[in-house]
Amino acid sequence: MWYERYERRERIVPKGGIKAQSKRGSFGASWWGQKWVRTLESFDIGARLARGRSYARGGQVLNIDIAPGKVAAKVQGSTPRPYAVSIELKPLSPADWDKVTAALGGQAVFAAKLLAGEMPAEIEPIFADNGLSLFPAKSRDLATDCSCPDSSNPCKHIAAVYYLIAEEFDRDPFLLFRLRGMDRETLFRKLSASVAEGDNDEEVASLPAEPLPTEVAAFWTAGVMPDDLLGDERRTPVSAALPRRLGAFPFWRGGERFLDAMESAYGTASRSADGERS
Repeated sequence: MWYERYERRERIVPKGGIKAQSKRGSFGASWWGQKWVRTLESFDIGARLARGRSYARGGQVLNIDIAPGKVAAKVQGSTPRPYAVSIELKPLSPADWDKVTAALGGQAVFAAKLLAGEMPAEIEPIFADNGLSLFPAKSRDLATDCSCPDSSNPCKHIAAVYYLIAEEFDRDPFLLFRLRGMDRETLFRKLSASVAEGDNDEEVASLPAEPLPTEVAAFWTAGVMPDDLLGDERRTPVSAALPRRLGAFPFWRGGERFLDAMESAYGTASRSADGERS
């Protein structure tokens, strides 16, 4: 009887909550965001996930903090005091991360995409080859808790956080690495070191130094500039690479996604530059 009275309570709609960018349909625009959702839904953890989608889109989640191995959140329910939600996923050990980053850095395309803020679609086999998994492999890999009186686990409050995490992974894929124990700066440093080790430094060192002109007048004269001084003019394969590398604002609450706006601005600038050259 008490549980039925609890279920009939109207939820309190807060101001300034985190609202999902997805208004209908599935969550997750990127393959890794969708993978997170599919992984959770494959665990067959009940109908609370559907109600969690409503909470995520309604702005019931007040804040989310992602730390190595743990997500902490506050979710507004039907009582004045928000509920405390925790989601734990075991971080990979430093030795495991050393193996993974060495393998990623050994393949230039993986390192380039990651350094540009993009998750390579072929990254999962890298983890699997080392006996690891980037995403939770089974339901018991996740330990969840909520301070609400609902005995179901996950409850709708935990489910709402699940879905908002998927969208946050869209904006910043490195949060998934952070949840597994690897922050962005350390990952970039390890990848850059692996790529540098693969460079052929001996070939660069063997090149003869270009002699300086012996005539003073020639030294201070630029001479004729070649037509191909700037090389081939072409657009980069990854739009807005620098903002992607810097990362998006955490749990963006604006009406338009930050990276979408930046990609649009970069595209306009590129088209304008093309028009000036033509």
